Amino acid sequence: MLDAMDIRILEVLQQDSSLTNQELADKVGLSPSPCLRRVKSLEESGIITKSVTLLDQRMLGLKLTAFIQVSMDRHTPDRFELFESSLTSYPEVKSLSLVTGHSADYLVEVVVEDMDKYQEFLLVRLLRIPGVTDVHSSFLMQKVIDRTSLPLEHLTKTVKVTP
Repeated sequence: MLDAMDIRILEVLQQDSSLTNQELADKVGLSPSPCLRRVKSLEESGIITKSVTLLDQRMLGLKLTAFIQVSMDRHTPDRFELFESSLTSYPEVKSLSLVTGHSADYLVEVVVEDMDKYQEFLLVRLLRIPGVTDVHSSFLMQKVIDRTSLPLEHLTKTVKVTP
């Protein structure tokens, strides 16, 4: 069960996970030792899964983002497993989601340098995976909202405040 302090720690860490324990403790109003214990507990429970550094893809020359809807020929575990394991090995795949409610089975987010690299990814990699029957691509024009943090407000409604 999370308390108000755990939620505050999560909110602060989602904005900047590079904070030292002392900086985090100061921001949330704890002394360093209890703050560190709480962070370790959140990690051990699986709520905090990892800390990462976010990079600016455009500054690194990755100027094209494609969202690809992929349809499979058969809806069998072995077919899905083969597809998923294939895409896991491609570094240009930023995210892969199994979806419902569309004619597609998967939504793939791909980040590449340009349209030539996208075409190469599509023709040399994606369309050669057994079971892929149809793809529909959309291209990012502008990110309007680009969050990495999760909403936590719903947790504060059910949290018991501990003294």
